[in-house]
Amino acid sequence: MNKKYEAPELRFEFGENWQRFLSVLDDEKIKEAENSIKDSLKVSSLKGRSFLDAGSGSGLFSLAACRLGADKVFSFDYDPKSVACTRELKNRYFPDSDNWIVEQGSILDEEYLNGLPSFDVVYSWGVLHHTGAMWRAMDKLAEKVEEGGYLFISIYNNQGRASIFWTWVKRLYNRQPQVLRWPLLITCFIYFWVPRSIYDLLRGQPFKGWRKYGEKNRGMSPWYDVVDWIGGYPFEVAKPEEVFEFLSQRGLVLKKLLTMAGGHGCNQFVFFKTNE
Repeated sequence: MNKKYEAPELRFEFGENWQRFLSVLDDEKIKEAENSIKDSLKVSSLKGRSFLDAGSGSGLFSLAACRLGADKVFSFDYDPKSVACTRELKNRYFPDSDNWIVEQGSILDEEYLNGLPSFDVVYSWGVLHHTGAMWRAMDKLAEKVEEGGYLFISIYNNQGRASIFWTWVKRLYNRQPQVLRWPLLITCFIYFWVPRSIYDLLRGQPFKGWRKYGEKNRGMSPWYDVVDWIGGYPFEVAKPEEVFEFLSQRGLVLKKLLTMAGGHGCNQFVFFKTNE
């Protein structure tokens, strides 16, 4: 029996944050997104490959895949405003392309997902842990990887008690009316950026972390990533070995792993689906 997706009662409006992010998107950030794909997959282009962006968010990585020459790019997201963001980027950069398809859909809607083909590259960055059913979403996504293809995902690191604390903070943030969210947001911003800014200043490199943030973070924005972090709910976490074990049981081989070394943020995984 196909299971329809039921949205969690409490859920962050990711699309609103992505709409604001598009106002600061420039060629440098797009280039960093392209470099992230090339470096992670060890490729110079995506020519001859199909690309699935599951939970496309702003649409930045769908755009990067198109610019890298992917034969087919398919983007979907549950959030209507995220879908609108992805369509906006398509209209800006590839308005006449028939090779980039954008739809609204959920990775937990089995009927929807079963209607999609498999892809050479399946990309889902920071998405699965926000669905409310992370392991089921990961299981379904693994099925969409073509033999000889790649699965590129990131999952929030399990920090134990710290993750429990952040779950509480995120839940509190999303339960507040908009006007009362600002104190939490500013507090979170100070927590992440004031110590780093002081460190940069003492080294004689004022605001280096802020200025160079996109180079190390796939072309993303430090401010909107803080908003995404504190607002990102539902929120699930996993240890790297748990993700490795789960996907290796489904015929995927780990090719690249970048962990947070016990810290907050996402562990990054690139898996390869064997032909055996």
